[in-house]
Amino acid sequence: MRFFISADIEGVTGINTWSETNKSNPDYREFRDQMAREVIAACEGALAAGATEVVVKDAHDSGRNLSPGELPKGVKLIRNWSGHPYSMVWGIDQGFDAIGFIGYHSPSGSNDNPLAHTMSSNKISEMRLNGELCSEFMLHALVARNHSVVPVFLSGDAGICKRATNFDPQIETVATFEGTGNATLHIHPDEAVELIRAGVTKALKKDKKAFSMSVPDQFTLEINYKKHPDAYRASHYPGAQVVSAHITKYEAQNILDIMRFIMFCV
Repeated sequence: MRFFISADIEGVTGINTWSETNKSNPDYREFRDQMAREVIAACEGALAAGATEVVVKDAHDSGRNLSPGELPKGVKLIRNWSGHPYSMVWGIDQGFDAIGFIGYHSPSGSNDNPLAHTMSSNKISEMRLNGELCSEFMLHALVARNHSVVPVFLSGDAGICKRATNFDPQIETVATFEGTGNATLHIHPDEAVELIRAGVTKALKKDKKAFSMSVPDQFTLEINYKKHPDAYRASHYPGAQVVSAHITKYEAQNILDIMRFIMFCV
C-alpha cells in the first residue's frame, strides 16, 4: 500500500497568527516543529497500518519546512515546488492507494480560522468551485481522486474538518483547534499527535470502496479577487470570463485545467 501525505501549517495545533507561519520570524520555529510532529505521527500511523511506501509533500510556503532526516526511515519527502499545476499534491499518481492531509485550514471567505485562505492570502477574497466555497483541501482532494487515489484522512481546524466530512462522511479527521474571529481554542499538541497517528491507521484500514468522494464532470470556478486589476488580468486567460469588477469565472471539464488556471491567475 502506497500512501501520500500533503502537509501545510495553518491548521497545526497552536497556530494563530501569520508570523507563526513565516520562516523569517522567531516564533515560526515552534509551529514548524509541531507541523513536523504531526507529519511524523501520520507517517507512523500509515506504517502501522501496513503502508509499504509513504511520500510526504511539504506544501507550505517555501516547501522547505521539513527535513528528510526527521521523518521515519523509509519515508520520502518532496521539498520546494516543481511548478506543476498539481501544486500541493505534486508527485501523486495512480500508483498511490490513499492520501492524507495534515495541517490544512479553512478557505477564504470562512470564519473558522484566523489564517483562512485559498492558495493566496494576499490576492483572494473568496474562491468558489461549482458554487461551493473552495478550500485547498477541496482542490487537491479532487486532484487525488482524479487519479483514483482516495482521500482518507485530514487534520486541521474544526471548520475544514467539517467541510471534509461533508464531502465524504468516511474521511477520518482530527480537529486541532476551533477558530472564531482572531481567537483560537486548541487541543494539547501531544494529544493532536496521538490522535493523528491513530486516525491515519484507522483510515487506512477501512475498505477504500466505502469512500464516496467523486469527481464532477464539469467545473465552474469563480475567483473573487481583493483588487479589481487582478480580476481584469485573469480575465485574459483563454476561456475566462469577467463576472464583475472583482470576480473572474473559468469553466473546464477536468480538474487539471482548473489547477492550471489557478497556477497562472492566482
